[in-house]
Amino acid sequence: MAILPILFFDNPVLRQKAKRVPVIDDSIQRLIDDMIETMRAAPAGGLAAPQVGVPLRVIVVVLPGEEPFALINPEVVRKSGEREVMEACLCLPRYAGEIKRSAKVTVKGLDRRGREVRIRGEELMAQALEHEIDHLNGILYIDHLESMEKLFKVEAGAEPPEI
Repeated sequence: MAILPILFFDNPVLRQKAKRVPVIDDSIQRLIDDMIETMRAAPAGGLAAPQVGVPLRVIVVVLPGEEPFALINPEVVRKSGEREVMEACLCLPRYAGEIKRSAKVTVKGLDRRGREVRIRGEELMAQALEHEIDHLNGILYIDHLESMEKLFKVEAGAEPPEI
């Protein structure tokens, strides 16, 4: 396993729509393992393959106290409610912003064994899933800002938002 370099927000790979994974082979398994290691080292609550320069539809997510999981070719199939959240991203370090996210989401995709799964998430899980799937579609959280006044610098040593 390896810790992969994380791209910064101005890298064009982050603005491309990621390609579907046609086959879950050893290279995808290795990518997932490396993404989990990178996410833990950051530390972060999620990571999308484009963030490490791989334009494929793969995400990994972990909530506090839980085991990380991977989703391949995920897509949001249902969302409901709305809430304002504080969000940050590894691609734009030391900044956070107030945006609107769904209160609940249902996502379908494949697990790392290729089995179809549906994940229902509320609050932080919903936020993490939407954030990472946005990356797969070339969208950054700053694209959701109502105004740039909602983006602010996080002081060094301050506790960043969880996503």
